[in-house]
Amino acid sequence: MASDGTMTTRHSLLDNKVQLYMRPNSPHWQCACSIAGKQRRTSTKEESLSRAKDVARDWYLGLMGKYRAGELKEGVTFRTAAEHFVKEFEVITEGERNKDYIESLAMRIRVHLLPFMGDRVVTEITPGLVQEYRVHRMTSRVDKKTGLPKRPSRSTMHHEIITLRHVLKTANRHGWLPYMPDISAPYKMSGKIAHRAWFSPDEYKAFYKATGERAKNPKKERWRTACEDLHDYVLFMVNSGLRPDEAKRIELRDIDIVADGPGNEEILHIAVRGKRGVG
Repeated sequence: MASDGTMTTRHSLLDNKVQLYMRPNSPHWQCACSIAGKQRRTSTKEESLSRAKDVARDWYLGLMGKYRAGELKEGVTFRTAAEHFVKEFEVITEGERNKDYIESLAMRIRVHLLPFMGDRVVTEITPGLVQEYRVHRMTSRVDKKTGLPKRPSRSTMHHEIITLRHVLKTANRHGWLPYMPDISAPYKMSGKIAHRAWFSPDEYKAFYKATGERAKNPKKERWRTACEDLHDYVLFMVNSGLRPDEAKRIELRDIDIVADGPGNEEILHIAVRGKRGVG
């Protein structure tokens, strides 16, 4: 109790070695302690004071065990560096990077990188640890039907390592990581050699003639508009070279009709909003 009779929101445990307190607008108890001259904090994720005390005691004793075993290292954790990267990247690249791309980076950090290396100090992230991460990703999921590991695609792993590099560069810029480790794949095989499917000129000609004929003579009259839209979409996509996701984001404001060339031929000038902003 405070002197005015109101209930305080701070408690001490283990001879004042651990403090429990509440933050404004949060229902969960937080705990703090000082080990090796450094203040450490975490959330108990408990609303009940009695359960929060149990969590805080276990947390403190676990830290002391790591400290005595020499496992508690000083420095900024990967989790902290990742949080800084996401905040900085979103602000600095505003208008230059697509929102979906930024969200995909945050998703990779949250779902894959943090569970494996979130509580490690950034100086512990060595080329060997990154290789352990690759092995973990390729063996941690098992196909229920075959019993074999479900390996992520080459592209998926590539994007995860790029995201990891972004976080480590952030730590390096802030002085938390003295040098950038070499996280390239040590046994790199040849890159992807499969080509995307494509139409030959003759196949494309047969395709747009078929869609044009269907637009003129739909099987049912109520399908006429949809058939005409499909034909226009085929012509637009092939002649513009847009990716499907870019085409889905096109709005009327993104397209201008302009004169081009010595003959002042009318063409469409399209502002494409992709992962690198507007181009």
